[in-house]
Amino acid sequence: MPSAEMTPASMHEPEPVRPATAEPVRPTSEDEIARAGSELIGGPMGRRALLGTSWWTPVRVVALVAIGMFALGLVQKAPCYNSAWFFGASSQYTHACYSDIPHLYQGRGFADHLVPYFDKLPDDMSGGMGYLEYPVLTGVFMEVASWLTPHSGTIQHQEQWYWFVNAGLLMVCAAVIAVCVARTHSRRPWDGLLVALAPAFLLTATINWDLLAVALTAAAMLMWSRSRPVAFGVLLGLATAAKLYPVFLLGPLLVLCWRAGKWREYAQAVGGAAIAWFVVNLPVMLFAFQGWSKFYTFSQERGIDFGSFWLIWTQNSSTPLSTGFVNTAAMVLVVLCFLGIAALAFTAPRRPRFAQLAFLMVAAFIVTNKVYSPQYVLWLVPLAVLARPKWRDFLIWQACEVAYFLGIWMYLAYTTSGDAHKGLPAQGYYWSIVLHLVGTLYLCAVVVRDILMPERDVVRRSGDDDPSGGVLDGAEDVFVLGAAAHPPRHAAHFEGPQVDWGRPLPPSPEDRSL
Repeated sequence: MPSAEMTPASMHEPEPVRPATAEPVRPTSEDEIARAGSELIGGPMGRRALLGTSWWTPVRVVALVAIGMFALGLVQKAPCYNSAWFFGASSQYTHACYSDIPHLYQGRGFADHLVPYFDKLPDDMSGGMGYLEYPVLTGVFMEVASWLTPHSGTIQHQEQWYWFVNAGLLMVCAAVIAVCVARTHSRRPWDGLLVALAPAFLLTATINWDLLAVALTAAAMLMWSRSRPVAFGVLLGLATAAKLYPVFLLGPLLVLCWRAGKWREYAQAVGGAAIAWFVVNLPVMLFAFQGWSKFYTFSQERGIDFGSFWLIWTQNSSTPLSTGFVNTAAMVLVVLCFLGIAALAFTAPRRPRFAQLAFLMVAAFIVTNKVYSPQYVLWLVPLAVLARPKWRDFLIWQACEVAYFLGIWMYLAYTTSGDAHKGLPAQGYYWSIVLHLVGTLYLCAVVVRDILMPERDVVRRSGDDDPSGGVLDGAEDVFVLGAAAHPPRHAAHFEGPQVDWGRPLPPSPEDRSL
């Protein structure tokens, strides 16, 4: 890509792509927090360090750290595993170790060998739910875990085993996510440590089954970065069969492929996603339609719930909002956000990176949704790392999410502890909602700034174009609008180093001294 002094004619020239064998980026040479943190293990890596001569490759280190941190998350759930899930209305909240998994073992019929989607759940068992309210692939995951659970002993013993089996399977998903993120940006494998060490990732990993969809989405992103659109589509279709949000990645990909003229690859991706989704869903649709459709009807009928700004609005309004109004309003907001992201993609001075737009789209869906459960942060972590691999901004966002994680459980402890009122009252909980929404919006704002001012983008400052973009990486633009056809005026006033995309930056003073 051209340097900061761009001309309109040069805006659409293909960018040089760095060869796959180019030297990896050392985070300690470009990130001050990574540099400071490296003092715990001996300091920054020097320019003359021997790379590739040890079994301890970056990907292996990232995978092992992810597994270790996941294990710490299991330890954090120990008070609930031992008693709090089973005794006392509020103890699982005061210990901040709640999980849906043990409660739904009996509540969704797995203890009684009922088949998800096909067998109707008794009302006294499911609270009137009727059928399993999860997408098909997640239901399969839950059923497989129940097959691996010993159906003997007390129900408490079985629920403990069920959680433990699920935790083991979800640990595999966590390792897959960290490895996929580490390998998506081939020159930036150490960015995977942001996923492995994310505090909110550790705390929320076993609340629900979201990690299955997140792992499939991360694998899909890896396939797209390797220019394999069919494999990307198949994995994304499977991810959508486990959770709804992955389908939103096709929206940002549409506008990026439009700008680059990559219609064939986009069609392959959409086709692969559609076929994979139908292969998983069609048998259940045909033979158990009522059970299959429960997820979609429940999503529509579900009222305003925890974590959303809609909750603050309706609980502080003399006229509570109806579910129908919120469904419509949230849909309108998501559509407006997508149109805004599309406009950003077509008018940005350089075509945005795929991970940047994917993060913005999923974040927009979560922020405008009527529910923002604490485990939804898992959807964003891998996308955030690929979109903005900067420790400072990532940790600011994570701090907000950890504060919300504690806030929701303390609020539920307050509401379930009777006259004792142990925990956080409603007004305090509202502030925790505001904090985690502001944290997410802050990271979105930083990503948007990187798109509008690409010389501030951490990934492009190190000499890459779009390493997660696959066929988009270094591709020539064929359709742009507005500002994309003119040189960005901000570049003339930027005080940092000017970047010639695709070429390495000169070594930092710290690097030269090592």
